Amino acid sequence: MNKFLERLNGGEILVADGATGSNLQKMGLKPGKPPEDLVIDDPDTILKLASSFAQAGSDIILTCTFGGTRMRMKDSKYQDRAPEVNMRAAEIARKAASLNNGLVAGSMGPVGGIIKPYGLLEYEDVKATFAEQAKALAEGRVDFLLIETMFAFEETTAAFEGARSVTDLPIVVSFSYDRGTRTMMGVKPKDVIKKYSEMGAAMVGANCGTTLENMEAVVKEYAATLPNIPLWVKPNAGVPHMDIETEQGVYDMGPEDMAVFAKKYVELGAKVVGGCCGNTAEHVAAIARVVKRQ
Repeated sequence: MNKFLERLNGGEILVADGATGSNLQKMGLKPGKPPEDLVIDDPDTILKLASSFAQAGSDIILTCTFGGTRMRMKDSKYQDRAPEVNMRAAEIARKAASLNNGLVAGSMGPVGGIIKPYGLLEYEDVKATFAEQAKALAEGRVDFLLIETMFAFEETTAAFEGARSVTDLPIVVSFSYDRGTRTMMGVKPKDVIKKYSEMGAAMVGANCGTTLENMEAVVKEYAATLPNIPLWVKPNAGVPHMDIETEQGVYDMGPEDMAVFAKKYVELGAKVVGGCCGNTAEHVAAIARVVKRQ
């Protein structure tokens, strides 16, 4: 059996990693530079960050491929090497995950545009770019695919169908609710979990978003709709405010805040908990201490 499904079905609560972008910025990533460029230019920095999460207790390391579709990489000098970037990112994540006998999730984020009729993108083009990414991640030997930070059914379904057309790896679907319990396109948690559980998602969940309290409300709606579907929960460390001197977002929720809410999410049905933007290795360690006591 697939290692991810094996651990999930074994009843284990798994700890995901922390933030990629906000931590890479602290480590020197220049504003406007795609994190995916570092996969080629500075793989050691990505490995250092991912390894810090594994050592802090992460059971799951995400690949540095959130913007790794050819369509999203239009601002990257490596757009024409998109499959290679994804495969290399998977190798880096695998190396880090091995420190904790961990798993690798192939991160697939939004393409940066909206599908017709609301936007300019063609459904089949979006599906094709996700298929290319999913194929490369699968060839890089990720344990499962994570379609994350989604806000619209059209793009998410294109990603799901694109991925499924090239691999039978488990797929996790995670939406971002930045309007309380709604996405920017008005999508509701109850509709997300119904749709993607029917399509065969291994897990459904939420990441990024706004406050830890709002994430709790999202998790409650998921759990009330379909109580037996395992949930993926990876919130931000609160809502950031801008530090004028560093020009970086500052997140006010500390490690213990994340731990308190991680415990609540698990009690509501979360089977994977971690941290999105603003979450450091220290946040992950606090989450792991609480979760592994469950």
